[in-house]
Amino acid sequence: MSKPRVLFVYYSYTQQTKKIVDAMAEVLGARGCDAELAAIEFVDPRYAERFKTFPMPRPFLEVLGMIPAEFLRRPGKINIPDVVTEAEYDLVCFGSPTWWLSTNVPIKAFLESETAGKVLKGKQFTAAVACRRYWKHNLKTVRRRGTKHGGTWVDGIHFRYQGGQVRSLLSLISYLGSGENRDKYLGVKIPPTNLQGDQLDEARAFAGQLADRLVAGDSRPTNA
Repeated sequence: MSKPRVLFVYYSYTQQTKKIVDAMAEVLGARGCDAELAAIEFVDPRYAERFKTFPMPRPFLEVLGMIPAEFLRRPGKINIPDVVTEAEYDLVCFGSPTWWLSTNVPIKAFLESETAGKVLKGKQFTAAVACRRYWKHNLKTVRRRGTKHGGTWVDGIHFRYQGGQVRSLLSLISYLGSGENRDKYLGVKIPPTNLQGDQLDEARAFAGQLADRLVAGDSRPTNA
């Protein structure tokens, strides 16, 4: 029998989502699956300049500047790696960080593309969300749009950063501007941002569950 093939479609500016994808792909590979990674490139001339460098020179303004694109659901121009269409996949996993309240613009653009329709039709798909606070709408958006393309939703997982609404935002802004975790920002004590070690263990456990489904040939939809 041929190995189950898994495609990871993701966007990752701070590389946190990439850490999740790498951890999951490692587990699936160890369980006998062929895992391919496809990092979406955000090239829209209206927004791409702010994501060219890390850390950001003006993190607060750059983050605020993405609000119109998110809330007005403006489509964004992206580049899709060739690996997405070079094979047929048994499972597609989206690495989808939350921007403000919902799915980030690059992944949303992919889900609106003709390519997504070709890749997802008749296939199982899932999503992993990295976020400060809001994950439900992100997962629901991925699920709704993927199902519209004829895909079968199997499950989803999310990873929240530390801190409440205000302090987690300050932590993220601080990190985007410095590239490191600091104790304070604007005189306010802040928690560390980004993923913690135990969350990557959760990602590996989730990947193991997905591998169980693939090996068993289980294509039944699940709830999230």
